[in-house]
Amino acid sequence: MFAMAVADEDEEKPLDPEVEKVRKKLVRFVAINLGLLFLALMVVIAALVYKTRTAPPASPPLAGDIQVPSGEPLTGDIVLPVGAKVISQSLSGNRISIDAELADGSRAIFVYDITERRIIGRFSIRNK
Repeated sequence: MFAMAVADEDEEKPLDPEVEKVRKKLVRFVAINLGLLFLALMVVIAALVYKTRTAPPASPPLAGDIQVPSGEPLTGDIVLPVGAKVISQSLSGNRISIDAELADGSRAIFVYDITERRIIGRFSIRNK
C-alpha cells in the first residue's frame, strides 16, 4: 500500500490554471531573454571580427627597419627651397623635422619621411 502511495505522488498532477499561466509567462520570458542574449553575443563577435579585419597596421616601420644594403650608409637628398638655411633638425622614428630659415627671412618646419624619401609636411612659423 505504501508503494502505491509513493507511485501516486510521483505522477504529475495537473497544475492549477493560474499557476499554469504563470509558468507559461516565465517560459516565454526566459526564451525571449535567451534570444536577446544570443543576439547581443553575435553582435559583439561580429564587431570583433570586423575590427580585426579592418585594423590598420600596428605601427609604421621605424628608422631601424629601413632596408639599407649591408656595409653602406643610408644616403639621399632632401630638397629645401632655394636660399633656405637649416636652423635645427630632429629625428623621430623614420621622420626628420627640419627647422629652416627661408630666403625672405621667415621660418618654416619641414617634415621629411625617410622611408618614402619625400617631404610630407611644411609648417610656416609666423607671429599673429
